[in-house]
Amino acid sequence: MRTAALGPAQRAESLAAMAERELDVLVVGGGVVGAGTALDSATRGLSTGLVEARDWASGTSSRSSKLVHGGLRYLEMLDFALVREALKERGLLLERLAPHLVRPVPFLYPLRHKGWERLYAGSGVALYDMMSLARGHGRGLPAHRHLSRRHALRVAPALKKDALVGALQYYDAQMDDARFVTTLVRTSAAYGAKVANRARVTGFLREGERVVGARVRDVEGGGEYEIRAKQLVNATGVWTDDTQAMVGSRGQFHVRASKGIHLVVPRDRINSATGLILRTEKSVLFVIPWGRHWIIGTTDTSWDLDKAHPAASSADIDYLLEHVNEVLAVPLTRDDVEGVYAGLRPLLAGESDATSKLSREHTVAHPVPGLVVVAGGKYTTYRVMAKDAVDEAVHALDLRVADCVTEDVPLLGAEGYRALWNARARIAARTGLHVVRIEHLLGRFGSMAEEVLDLVAADPSLGEPLHSADDYLRAEVVYAASHEGARHLDDVLTRRTRISIETFDRGTRCAREAAELMAPVLGWDKDHVEREVRHYEKRVEAERESQLQPDDHTADAARLGAPDIVPL
Repeated sequence: MRTAALGPAQRAESLAAMAERELDVLVVGGGVVGAGTALDSATRGLSTGLVEARDWASGTSSRSSKLVHGGLRYLEMLDFALVREALKERGLLLERLAPHLVRPVPFLYPLRHKGWERLYAGSGVALYDMMSLARGHGRGLPAHRHLSRRHALRVAPALKKDALVGALQYYDAQMDDARFVTTLVRTSAAYGAKVANRARVTGFLREGERVVGARVRDVEGGGEYEIRAKQLVNATGVWTDDTQAMVGSRGQFHVRASKGIHLVVPRDRINSATGLILRTEKSVLFVIPWGRHWIIGTTDTSWDLDKAHPAASSADIDYLLEHVNEVLAVPLTRDDVEGVYAGLRPLLAGESDATSKLSREHTVAHPVPGLVVVAGGKYTTYRVMAKDAVDEAVHALDLRVADCVTEDVPLLGAEGYRALWNARARIAARTGLHVVRIEHLLGRFGSMAEEVLDLVAADPSLGEPLHSADDYLRAEVVYAASHEGARHLDDVLTRRTRISIETFDRGTRCAREAAELMAPVLGWDKDHVEREVRHYEKRVEAERESQLQPDDHTADAARLGAPDIVPL
């Protein structure tokens, strides 16, 4: 099928088209649930709009553990339905919907006690595998295996010998969460949805008790739009209560924010061929392979400060280092940390004050006529949340609407991906790029990698790597602005690529080069390039300062020292 470019012209056309005639469904919120809802709605034949106040996936959906998993620890809570549902979705993503973006990842679970722990944990992991196979979507992952201590130390030499008596190894899956959302948005646009980021809902349109649309401000151009729709879907995650307040009602449930932080360290700092999953006194801690890096996380603490830019404090970083060092023969220090990021999980409030015990189930409600709310859940089950939200909206439409089909709708880049992967050596020979570069592009864009390679063919200088961030080609920056909706330097260095957490300088050394590559696409002059670079440098400086602060309040204050960039 044809792809959809999310460039400046398409964004302007989408805003104008949404305001021109009433939509069937308008989705508010451009995270994974909102993007999934737009795709579900559009593929049922409904006229659909999607607006996001900032960048696609700029909230929770770009700051997760990057895992697509069934939730092994929820088996311990006897939440079999949630695990069963998530395992099915994991299988669909791996095998059918996004094989170019979602890939298997192994985890080692060190056993600390002889006898009973192997039986207890082994039974749980065996049940996990069996439930996956029973859903018919688990055959793409190897089965778990039991390891002796000697074998475990061969697989993960970084572990202390006295940190385990044996181990279990099992598989889950991972993806680049922000890239996944961008691809979801592009897929929904390819099926006819009108989409616009940097378009903030400032209020809802009412006719009596009924919500009939939204007032939307173009944060980039400054224009105001009234977008009318038969049904609106509030998919704003941790901002759910704030969005609901615009209609004078909190709704039928409350969403709490739980902060999780992650550290990124170079791959050579931990000598292991597998990821790790470790128990802590509160939850679990993951050490996740991430290209030439490791991601270590996560924390789980209540957060009631700035939602747009949750800050990692010095105490958060020390917590993760302390717990991972309990099992590492060569401990990590602050000097090993390349990047730090913090995200907020939207949890449905329950009776317990401990955020780790709040529900990861999702809820859909229709608090006022014309407005559906979807909240809670977990990244892996976004498609189910989207289906339930559109089902609820459809009930109130005076239309005959088809059932959900997204179980059979691959994301852009999936079709033809495996064939191109098999031909990667030939593509490398044709383009003059190293085969490792082709593998990198296929793993980020799937079959849409050909569009990136077309840019290189037209301008061979774009086939060179970025200065000080040589995992990425210059063409990827241009493509982010021309095809993936990137409007600012921060969008590219933080979400379209992961340079902001994968380099010790946090992307400051390649910031100017990236901004100059974006400039022709977005119509920036030299002054605008300077503003973008200065803003990014201030953002990095504020984040570094926040990570030196002792607690959440002082870290939050430091992070707010660099406000969001606003175009002049």
